Amino acid sequence: MAEDNTIAAISSGTGTAAVAVIRVSGTEAGRAVEALAGRLPAPRRATLATLRHPVSGVLLDRALVIWLPGPNSVTGEDMAEFQVHGGRAVVAGVIEALLALPGIVPAERGEFTRRAFLNGRMDLAEAEGLADLLAAETEAQRRLAFAHAFGHLGEQVGRWRQRLVRAMALIEAGIDFAEEDDVPAEARALARPEAEALHAELQAALADRRGALVREGATIAIAGRPNAGKSSLLNALAARDVAIISDEPGTTRDILEVGLDLDGHKATLIDTAGLREAEGAVEAEGIRRARARIETADLVLWVHDVTEAPPPAARPDIDSSAELWLLANKVDAAVDAFDRPSWARRDFAVSAKRGEGLDVLTDRLRDFVAARAGGAEHPALIRERHRTNAAEAEARLAVALALWDELSDELLAEELRLAGRSLGRITGAIDTDDLLDVVFREFCIGK
Repeated sequence: MAEDNTIAAISSGTGTAAVAVIRVSGTEAGRAVEALAGRLPAPRRATLATLRHPVSGVLLDRALVIWLPGPNSVTGEDMAEFQVHGGRAVVAGVIEALLALPGIVPAERGEFTRRAFLNGRMDLAEAEGLADLLAAETEAQRRLAFAHAFGHLGEQVGRWRQRLVRAMALIEAGIDFAEEDDVPAEARALARPEAEALHAELQAALADRRGALVREGATIAIAGRPNAGKSSLLNALAARDVAIISDEPGTTRDILEVGLDLDGHKATLIDTAGLREAEGAVEAEGIRRARARIETADLVLWVHDVTEAPPPAARPDIDSSAELWLLANKVDAAVDAFDRPSWARRDFAVSAKRGEGLDVLTDRLRDFVAARAGGAEHPALIRERHRTNAAEAEARLAVALALWDELSDELLAEELRLAGRSLGRITGAIDTDDLLDVVFREFCIGK
């Protein structure tokens, strides 16, 4: 991206609508307003104007124009917004007119937000929170993203770095006053509690997976033998036909996924291939993928057909540390079979075909997801990038604490400095160039 160019894009999404918002940011934004509207309106006041093509003079629209001079704008640059009628032809005409002006180019994905970051209007964690806010599908995701978009993580990282700064200042005081007999030892003694407290906070933050669960959603795998009714259960819980249903064993070969909103919490429901001895290469691959997804699930629903004999073992043969719920399915078809004493250990009795027992199961699923994500509105580390950088800082502190009495003051201060460097990467305080493309390509054009 060339930050010296002025960029333009529609910011309100595509398709026909009552109003569309077109943004312009950069040094040519003011001249763009003058070229299309004939004059520059008062700053930060919506002004009705007639827009004309700057070259042909063709009438484009009657629109609201807002002039936002920098640096007090979203991007930190001169900005303008055109609120035009939302028809495709109107939007296309205004965009074409803007791009006909010298120095104005189409915006790339996330370029408005990237400029806001580069101009100090937000840190990198806030930019990521904004991306999550735009992508939020549930109420819990919205609350979590809102907190991060408006500085929660940046504030937490700032507090962590302040602890490091205090510890480093004490260690460096010992270096500066090395000739004084007692100062270096006293400085180390005062610095250690700060380092220990920070190390404990980072360990606690890394152990807290609630934010990642809210952002990414809980994974619920439906597993069992072929023809147990797994696909029927998926369709019933999703309230739509997602999976093909057939009496033929082995119909499900690939992984099917569907998103659920469980009282504001996201969950991904996965239908897996029936687990048995495969009868062909394709089915074998489906079973391999099924077992792989079961291993990483947060919850496994093991479905058994009550008409099938013999009844299943108390614990199915799966490799997973996830919580396991045992479901007796097709109870409408075989009441006598379900009444066998061996079925007393089932957690749920359902009929995916007729909907019996599904209300109870759905309520329990809501409780499960809510309990695991409970109180997750403001956890610190919700992205893998955050966790990686925090883990690097924690590891540096662990080394420093383990060798506290053995390292020289200079080496001890260096370990603390490297820990601070890792924390700085979370908010983009340092070493950000290689991260920008990864972060901002998640955005849509116009944001």
